[in-house]
Amino acid sequence: MLDTLDAAAVRRWCASGLAALQRHQGEIDDLNVYPVPDGDTGTNLVLTLTSAHQALAMDLDTLPDDGHTPHGHALRLMARGALLGARGNSGVILSQILRGFADALAAAPAVRGRQLATALADAATAAYAAVAHPVEGTVLTVAAAAARAAAQADSDDLRAVARAAAGGAARALARTPEQLPALARAGVVDAGGRGLCLLLDALVEVVTGESPRPAGEPAPATRPPATAVRETGSSAYAYEVQYLLDATDEAVARLRGELDALGDSLVIVGDGQDTWNVHVHVNDVGAAVEAGVVAGRPHRITVTRFADQVTPSAPGPLADGRAAVVVATGAGIAQLFSAEGATVVPANPSTGELLDAIRATGAARVVVLPNDPNTQSVASAAAREAHGLGVKVSVVPTRSPVQALAALAVRDPKRRFEDDVIAMAEAAGACRYAEVCHASKEALTVAGPCRPGDVLALVEGEVHLIGADLFDTCTAVVDRMLGGGGELVTLLCGADAPEGLADRVREHVERSWPFVEVQAYEGGQPHYPLLLGVE
Repeated sequence: MLDTLDAAAVRRWCASGLAALQRHQGEIDDLNVYPVPDGDTGTNLVLTLTSAHQALAMDLDTLPDDGHTPHGHALRLMARGALLGARGNSGVILSQILRGFADALAAAPAVRGRQLATALADAATAAYAAVAHPVEGTVLTVAAAAARAAAQADSDDLRAVARAAAGGAARALARTPEQLPALARAGVVDAGGRGLCLLLDALVEVVTGESPRPAGEPAPATRPPATAVRETGSSAYAYEVQYLLDATDEAVARLRGELDALGDSLVIVGDGQDTWNVHVHVNDVGAAVEAGVVAGRPHRITVTRFADQVTPSAPGPLADGRAAVVVATGAGIAQLFSAEGATVVPANPSTGELLDAIRATGAARVVVLPNDPNTQSVASAAAREAHGLGVKVSVVPTRSPVQALAALAVRDPKRRFEDDVIAMAEAAGACRYAEVCHASKEALTVAGPCRPGDVLALVEGEVHLIGADLFDTCTAVVDRMLGGGGELVTLLCGADAPEGLADRVREHVERSWPFVEVQAYEGGQPHYPLLLGVE
């Protein structure tokens, strides 16, 4: 039993809360009243708290240097991790609840009952402030009820206040169908509120050493048809847009007004250090992202079309089947992708050829890796056609086979498909690529004029080096790329590469960059003696 909440207890609370959410993830997902990404509340809460847990795990030994106490420092890490990893409306609100909690306790010398009550009140206030148009009968209502119950306990006993907060939250959760007709029609309680109750139960368990007494399981969920009212927002808006934003308070204040005029379900939360998580439902995706660009620097941008999440009524592929379709040139490259379990399509395919390959996988969720800027539009067109057949397709915009290898290496079927696609896109984007070839004609490049037969090294599609010797140019471009950092170099030798080219480049890297790993393969691609990637 604990008399005060210390840093170790914060870490145990985060781990216990995450475990509870993982155990009940499917149950919470089934509480949703609309089958869209924002409706996967259990999954979104798990992903959000996973990010918080990872932030704590990566900072086990760091002592606070900002004047905060060790428990305050741990709470700050937890809140910031949740903010950076927040998914969906529910995840963003949870991150703000944790931030309000952390802000209230960061400098408190000890966290006892009354301090916990104050923190819960600040957390509820922060959550309401983050939502443009708060709705009762949601996680906001549950958070406010927990804070009121904690205040009414009027005690310095940490255990008594924690129990009171969890009890108040459970009672408020049971009343949510009385406040939201959509919940009453579906026969469920609020999904986000259920998640918060589990998190508060985990806090009770940490401070008392006892598992909280179950307050009764929520009513069984009945998944309504896709025409039901969604969990948050109007069905008039077709897209969910979410991104992290580096911007000032003043710029974000203007952004709130602009996004509020574009759509609904607007939630913008910050960490107090000019980093914000922006979430909104809109029809004009470009305007929502452009507003973020005007306000500051948006990153980790995700866009999801709600219609793509609705389960088709017609029979289709198995719901849990996944596949990858990759465009490849060269027998060796094709064999590498096949070994990764991907379906390979020859270079420069038509929309119909790509669509045939997607359908031939028999999977309901397919990722396409085009490996060529010219094929990306074809892949996107094939993806649109596949959606009409009940197959969900995401295109990861790879521009080189080395980026596709990096993307395939991080695939994880245990992840939600959307998160797996994001992970693949991030891995591909983190892989810088280069191509070495011979100039076919005289031209003026950004690296200077070239003549037929010159050796050209292109980095990210631009000529960076012009040389006379193939090996010297290959090693020079490797050095230039590794000068910007890197841990792994992938070499793909072309059909016309001289014998031993890969071995000579590998030996150069081992001499000049002893801490860099090199992987070399026979790619067999035409025109380019060497393709290389740096991760």
